[in-house]
Amino acid sequence: MEFFPIVGSFSPNPEKMNLQKKVSTICRRCLAHREKYEDAHAAMELTLSTPALLFPAISLLLLAYTNRFLTLANLMRELYARYRTEPDPRIKGQLVNLRYRIGIIRNMQVFGVASFFGCVLSMFMLFASLPELGKWIFGASLILLLVSLGLSLREIQVSIDALTLQIADLEEI
Repeated sequence: MEFFPIVGSFSPNPEKMNLQKKVSTICRRCLAHREKYEDAHAAMELTLSTPALLFPAISLLLLAYTNRFLTLANLMRELYARYRTEPDPRIKGQLVNLRYRIGIIRNMQVFGVASFFGCVLSMFMLFASLPELGKWIFGASLILLLVSLGLSLREIQVSIDALTLQIADLEEI
């Protein structure tokens, strides 16, 4: 009885070899994807300087919102005085439009300030060694900033309506 197979009689199964190559290739690809995921996850680390990057942008937005508010408030005062002396439905339409726009600007400022507050709170949470909470708060402040910018876009659309009312004067001339 022979315990050792004859060396020349062994022939590898080609299908089995192909399957092993495929599995090996898939495993290498999975490891590469996992390393990319881990690198990307490490790259998304939130540091104290990340929320601080939004400070200048939010400050400039709030300044622009305030300037827009003050300009509209002065225009509203002038139109109101003009309407009191000579009532005109177009002036009343402009006043209604301005009131609506000022409300939008107020909300833009509220969401902008809340975003700014969220950035500061996020930095505090990171400083207090609570990075997960800091990430969530920073994400919320980004959403608040998006809402503020969306309201700004809406206010621009409404201001175009106000210009249309004002140009209606030219059609009568």
